[in-house]
Amino acid sequence: MPSDVEPPIPAVTEKPAARRPRLRLLWLAPLLAVIAMTAWVFASPVGSSPDDDFHLVSIWCADGGEDCAPGQQENTRVVPEPLVDSACYMAEPAESAACQEPFDSGATVETKRGDFAGAYPPIYYGFMSLFAGDDLVASVLLMRFVNVLLFVGLSTALFALLPAVRRPTLLWTWLITTVPLGLFLLSSNNPSAWAIMGVGISWLALLGWYETAGPRRVLLGVLFGITVLMAAGARADAAVYVGVGIAAVVVLTFRPTVSYLVRSILPLAAAVVCLFFFFSARQSSSGISGFGGAVANSPARDVAAAPPGLGDVVSQIVTNLTHLPGLWAGVFGYWGLGWLDTFMPAGVLFAAVGVFVAVTFTGARQLDWRKGIAAAGVLFTLVLVPIYVLAQGGHMVGQQVQPRYVLPLIALFAGIMLLPTSPRPIGFTRAQRIVLGLALVYAVAIALHTNIRRYVTGSDVGGANLNADIEWWWGFGPSPMAWFAIGVLAWAGAVWVLLRELSVGRQLRDFAAGPQPVLVSPGR
Repeated sequence: MPSDVEPPIPAVTEKPAARRPRLRLLWLAPLLAVIAMTAWVFASPVGSSPDDDFHLVSIWCADGGEDCAPGQQENTRVVPEPLVDSACYMAEPAESAACQEPFDSGATVETKRGDFAGAYPPIYYGFMSLFAGDDLVASVLLMRFVNVLLFVGLSTALFALLPAVRRPTLLWTWLITTVPLGLFLLSSNNPSAWAIMGVGISWLALLGWYETAGPRRVLLGVLFGITVLMAAGARADAAVYVGVGIAAVVVLTFRPTVSYLVRSILPLAAAVVCLFFFFSARQSSSGISGFGGAVANSPARDVAAAPPGLGDVVSQIVTNLTHLPGLWAGVFGYWGLGWLDTFMPAGVLFAAVGVFVAVTFTGARQLDWRKGIAAAGVLFTLVLVPIYVLAQGGHMVGQQVQPRYVLPLIALFAGIMLLPTSPRPIGFTRAQRIVLGLALVYAVAIALHTNIRRYVTGSDVGGANLNADIEWWWGFGPSPMAWFAIGVLAWAGAVWVLLRELSVGRQLRDFAAGPQPVLVSPGR
């Protein structure tokens, strides 16, 4: 039977059927993903992710080491100068990264740009400080690679532990929401990397916690706890998003039984942890009072003017609502990468948005009341959070609130939309998968080439050959063109392997042979 013809739905059993292990191309997907994302690790110089001067200083100062001495004021530190001045190309798209001073100069500078007053949760900075050494370049690259390994490793673990019917949701979510901004951030030094992977993984792990039993459930609970700590320990807003994910899972799974309530102790404890991180991090003041009320040591650079009148507020909210989709589209290339100064060609946006809309709308074919309420709740949060923060700070869409802040919510929304509500998978024909795959590869190829070009020569230089007229590169390892080819080929291989596994026929066979959700036993 052709793989694109939907076979009869197999009977769903509560125990996985025994099957002989066999070699599958799917096992290559994690390796291909690591290779593809490593190309993104090398595609940007030190200091290239948003507010990297703030985040790198915060990492080096997290353990209070010798590279972070007290300054003349309480809210300043003396740090290696390259940590602060590495982004000399910021807001100058035509400027290559060749403007950077030598990283081993030994020069120091006093700065206010750092997490010296607890603006951010401490876990991300504390963990990354383990890899901060005397060699700034090596440390930065190592931290980026650690983020890549964490993302791929945690996603692979979740895939292995989830019931078979939930695994396609995980694969589709990452495929359609990480191009191009997600790939850039997940391969960067920015704490948003942990926000994305923490929110995107934790809610599915919790869903598996409710739907499985035995050691599998225990391991999913551990994975849920780890990713909650990662998200809430990286950004205060991610703690809120984890709470939204927990609420969505409760809507999807709630049963009035004693056993369900017992299982709910874990997400309840996680919600308390998220509240603690949110209110203990002074970054949360930006979410409550807008960026105009941000603490002095936060990355926010602009300060809002005096509060406007009621009529102005209403007008601002209405205007922001009309422009809000532009903020969401920033995830798919409508806004620039890096310090928002690496502008993506229109083809990236067209391909990435097209894939996202096509896949999520297909997921809407299976929509019961639980899934509808959960998805609507996340969508409402996607509207409410940026509109409220912008209104409190007196800002318009395009100011202060960036697409990376809402990317975790977009991933959560896509994942819920792609949850099957029956044993019938959410699938596509072979021709549809080919079109989707080509669009994803095209978008990443253009985005990666544009990102490398911006730093190698500046955006004022064109041409397909990235090795021509090089002004900046790492000075070791493969050339810019080689990393571009490696990244695109590895990404194309990963997309091909995953879309091959996501055929309807293969999903049905896996659903029948793999672990299935176990209903929570009724309590007395």
